[in-house]
Amino acid sequence: MSNIDQLERDIVGAIAVANDEAALEAVRVSALGRKGSVSELLKTLGTMTPDERKLQGPRINGLKERVTAALAERRTVLKGAALTARLNTEAVDVTLPVREPPTETGRIHPISQVVDELTAIFADMGFAVAEGPDIETDEYNFAMLNFPPSHPARDMHDTFFFNPKPDGSRMLLRTHTSPVQIRTMLTQKPPIRVIIPGRTYRVDSDQTHTPMFHQVEGLVIDKGSHLGHLKWILQEFCKAFFEVDQVKMRFRPSFFPFTEPSLEVDIQCRRDKGEIRFGEGEDWLEILGCGMVHPKVLRNCGLDPDEYQGFAWGLGIDRIAMLKYGMPDLRPFFDADVRWLSHYGFRPLDLPTLAGGLTS
Repeated sequence: MSNIDQLERDIVGAIAVANDEAALEAVRVSALGRKGSVSELLKTLGTMTPDERKLQGPRINGLKERVTAALAERRTVLKGAALTARLNTEAVDVTLPVREPPTETGRIHPISQVVDELTAIFADMGFAVAEGPDIETDEYNFAMLNFPPSHPARDMHDTFFFNPKPDGSRMLLRTHTSPVQIRTMLTQKPPIRVIIPGRTYRVDSDQTHTPMFHQVEGLVIDKGSHLGHLKWILQEFCKAFFEVDQVKMRFRPSFFPFTEPSLEVDIQCRRDKGEIRFGEGEDWLEILGCGMVHPKVLRNCGLDPDEYQGFAWGLGIDRIAMLKYGMPDLRPFFDADVRWLSHYGFRPLDLPTLAGGLTS
């Protein structure tokens, strides 16, 4: 009997008695590993004469193939035995319901959903999304937006102020997203078309007001912008957002320090059994404020009002979410109640698109 035949018998015998995959792996390494017995034989082929290599080559390579096949066969047997043992020791109650995957049980918060809807609508009109810090300076939040020093919004009962700095200035939690309009006009050259969704803060709390809430504003700055453009944009937005074919709007004179003229917008609706339906009826509901950007605001941002003009609008994201999806109280938006979110939330993979439908 040759050494190769004896080696094969030893290896196959070790494979046969390996009682688990760890022991089998040890046999494989000792035979086929980098310094294994079969590997060492293969290394000797390079030192043989051509005649010896012609004789021993097939025998050594055949040994390697048979050992590899034996290892694979034994591994299959051991895996089957391990599975059988596991099935015999683990009990599965087949009467229990299957757990739904996170993509089915998870829900997108209505505020996040509405922000995605707004972004989809205005992106289709060519608007970009602008963002800014929640903590602002008095200059960006009030002064550059043409708020006079005596304006009541600057009082502590309406605005969250931080403690004064050594120089007497005070930072604050922004009361609107309008400071981002200032930041945008200071850093970008016209034409400008942006929407600004984000958190805002005011000292207020009841069924329809919370100390922290969400707004979205829009800003257009160009050489030929006018109220006709603003009206069309708002009409198209309302039709797309409330998913109606037609919508009637009325514009009423109002006053905001940062726009001139300033307008408030009502949308036609019908109130029926506690629900509000848009695009029909004889009632009106105020949904937003808007106007042409005040010339002083343009000058504060380094823009010439004789060359550029623009318009802006703003509305509460929480409010339009309540109107569209029939939520009677604003406070649960911030309660982190999983039951409420399961009822009013949205499936995570149902992304809003104009082509596929915002709420499909």
